[in-house]
Amino acid sequence: MPLSFFGRRINKTFEMVYVLFMTSPTSIDLNAFEEVLQSAVSASSMEQLCRQHKVKVRLGTYSLFVVIWLMIYQRLNGNGTLGSAVQFLARQATHWRRWPTVGKRVREGRISARTGGYCQARMKMPTLVISGVCDQIFEQLQARMREQPPDVARPVFVIDGTTLQLLHERELVRAFPPGRNQHGANHWPTMLLVVFHDAHTGLATRPSWGPMYGKQAVSEQELAREALGRLPEEALVLADGNFGIFVMAYTVQQTQRPMLFRLTAARAGKVLGGDGLRPGRRRKVKWEPSSQERKAHPELPAGAVVKGWVVAWPNPAKKDEILYFFTTLDLKPARILELYKLRWNVETDLRSLKRTVELHRVTSKSESMVEKEVLAAVCAYNVIRAIMYLSAAGAGLAPRQLSFSTAQAAVMVAWPYLQRARSADEFHDEMQRLLGVVAQAKLPERSRRRSYPREIWGRGGHFPFRRSPDKETR
Repeated sequence: MPLSFFGRRINKTFEMVYVLFMTSPTSIDLNAFEEVLQSAVSASSMEQLCRQHKVKVRLGTYSLFVVIWLMIYQRLNGNGTLGSAVQFLARQATHWRRWPTVGKRVREGRISARTGGYCQARMKMPTLVISGVCDQIFEQLQARMREQPPDVARPVFVIDGTTLQLLHERELVRAFPPGRNQHGANHWPTMLLVVFHDAHTGLATRPSWGPMYGKQAVSEQELAREALGRLPEEALVLADGNFGIFVMAYTVQQTQRPMLFRLTAARAGKVLGGDGLRPGRRRKVKWEPSSQERKAHPELPAGAVVKGWVVAWPNPAKKDEILYFFTTLDLKPARILELYKLRWNVETDLRSLKRTVELHRVTSKSESMVEKEVLAAVCAYNVIRAIMYLSAAGAGLAPRQLSFSTAQAAVMVAWPYLQRARSADEFHDEMQRLLGVVAQAKLPERSRRRSYPREIWGRGGHFPFRRSPDKETR
């Protein structure tokens, strides 16, 4: 069976995801979107990635192509278990029977409902392959989903970090040690995750991760410097005060990208040389590292300096607080504040990535499988973001005016109807209906402020703790 077969003749289960971009009343070149996922997750791209990383190409029922799409399906499905993915694949085997070159099990409809084969295929899949797929999907989608402020003429990318709690397995405890406090060691291994998001479309780059605690712990700034290389060359880097340090600004300057960082009041005072700055004004500065920063980062060259402006502006939420920014953009202070407000978008993006795509429920027991699950979740997240972009463009809306969770639910509901379509016209009608449903999922424009802002994550409820036997009520 030739490997290229799966790139040309795949069942509608996988075909639907990239054919989603073929039909829409917008003026966008939707065929280009179809080519994005077809080329990024195809048999030919799998073969190329395997040759690049010198790994063996896996054939059979669970080829690399099938395994990656099933992992994406698991993240999009609320009940994303191994069993549901295998059942989903088994029910679609009949679509392959008319092709004589498919495998014997597929042709005869004898795909086992047991999860062992799929589980082993997931474990054997090289992490580098799905990592390459994640990069390809982002790069090709971002090249077509370009949203940028007119006075900046660059895509704006916001960076932030979050944590994932993993299962208490020996390998995971060793790779991502739990934290400690005054009461002793915690129970759950903790992974620190840092990712860049497009401030307008929500697309996410491949994240960087590492242990948050232990001897090998890494900082968010260190992970951010690693992830910086995955951004488009012309991207504007936007970050809050946690990343507003010299070494981060110097790294961004070395990549010749513009930046907009918030500074703490103390750091802003040092950059300004101890002189004050009136709110609403800006001052051109040369930012030099302090002695502590040079000690922490001995790799900094002797003449390291970052040139830009320090901007001061009253905090709209707190009248007694002054906000300080460092930027290389030659814009007025009021405009700098408007651009910085885009940083809040990353908060809801992380919520969609962790809650809606179920990334907070990583039940894998090995380090390699945890990494693959994270990458598959980012792939699934970007697929939904692309669908939202098309639907919003057809309705004359901004992508962030639509609900991410509703878009994901609409895709999963439309999936079986798209598979049952018996003609191109019927498939076209179902596609139009799907994009129309997503376009109607507009977030409300409230006349009053929410009592519970979307940007703030609630702590959630907790189940009662189990009491020890000696404290049980008798």
